[in-house]
Amino acid sequence: MSLIKSISGIRGTFGGNAGENLTPVDIVAFSAAYGQWLKKQDTKNLKIIIGRDARPSGEIVNNLVTGTLMAMGFNIIDLGLSTTPTVEMAVVNHNASGGIILTASHNPVSWNALKLLNNKGEFISAAAGKEILDMASNQSFQFETIENIGNKSNDDEALIFHINKIKALKWVNVDAIKNANFSVAFDAVNSSGGIAIPLLLKELGVQNIIPLYDEPNGKFPHNPEPLPAHLTEIMNVVKNSNADVGFVVDPDVDRLAIIAEDGSYFGEEYTLVAIADYLLSKEQSTTVSNLSSSRALADISKKHGCNYVASAVGEVNVVLKMKEVNAKIGGEGNGGIIYPELHYGRDALVGIALFLSYMAEKQEKVSEIKASYPIYYMAKEKVQLTPQINLNEILKKLAEQYQSQPQNNIDGLKIEFDNGWVHLRKSNTEPIIRVYTEHITKVGSEQLANTFVNQVNSLI
Repeated sequence: MSLIKSISGIRGTFGGNAGENLTPVDIVAFSAAYGQWLKKQDTKNLKIIIGRDARPSGEIVNNLVTGTLMAMGFNIIDLGLSTTPTVEMAVVNHNASGGIILTASHNPVSWNALKLLNNKGEFISAAAGKEILDMASNQSFQFETIENIGNKSNDDEALIFHINKIKALKWVNVDAIKNANFSVAFDAVNSSGGIAIPLLLKELGVQNIIPLYDEPNGKFPHNPEPLPAHLTEIMNVVKNSNADVGFVVDPDVDRLAIIAEDGSYFGEEYTLVAIADYLLSKEQSTTVSNLSSSRALADISKKHGCNYVASAVGEVNVVLKMKEVNAKIGGEGNGGIIYPELHYGRDALVGIALFLSYMAEKQEKVSEIKASYPIYYMAKEKVQLTPQINLNEILKKLAEQYQSQPQNNIDGLKIEFDNGWVHLRKSNTEPIIRVYTEHITKVGSEQLANTFVNQVNSLI
């Protein structure tokens, strides 16, 4: 069974049995519930933006979602093959009541998902997600009569609009990038990035572009999550072609990983660190990332005399915290850059533009930039949960055991140590406790993870 219904949307493997996998029945019910929820928010503006990544199931899912929402009276603006940040910006540009991105992000090609946006082009809240799930479960929605059905139109300029907005940003230095004459490689995992990245690079004045897996046919040539083990080919391409930098995105282009000129992995965790370093050198700002992201961002913020604040895990939580503290840069350690000057959403394209600006102004190799940052190592483990296990009681006992250490309990339990930290939280998608650690040494991070896995098991 591979159907996950959560407050952030619905996702699963396409096909199979209704209620157990992502089938047309489930897609229609969930789309209709979302439409009914939108009508409760704004009955005057019945307009929805839809875009998708290049998965083979994307066109079928698009047709089901579009037809359902048109039957509810909504006018659909279809972006076709697009990126998550492009859809988010199009919602605002078209003054739409919401938007849906059809993508399972880094999940394998057999998966797909509906990610839901509000009228600000931001992911819906937890409360809204719960309400939509309840509506879908109870089939609390109503379709329109033939006189009131909606229509469909296309927007083929949304990506151009997105890129032009990036070029116009104050700290995107197009002239410096063009004069640097960079050679840039990229891996778009045969999805929407194959369209978006070359267009962005050309608009930034990059002439020497080295593409890898840039055909948006949805046939992922490797695991689409941009982790080191999956990126050996782009590492070799960067090194062997003497490229200055390599960029890697996931299928919906909201996560950015960077490859140094020597073929080494810059690291998803350090994407946000580097871009924050660049922006904080221009203007002061509090920074925000989630509790499971690297301590390096806090270190860089301190270097610039700025504050760092942690949020609960999840993009919507990062955005809420950024708004609360008026942060000008934030994101997640998975390569998700959130730059409010453009929009409140993870955006690999603005990440590329800002990083190239940083490279052009700093006039250093990517490996030299990485070497200037404090180095940390992360380890990720998990512990299986059963309904009988009282996770809150376990975390309470651990908090008492380590009461002399700084702690944060806004999302599970995070305990800080001199040279690292551990974060324990219940997964939103699996019956497990996630145990994330970070330390100044690789061995230290692994030992810290093993220690807490053993302690949790002993308490169970």
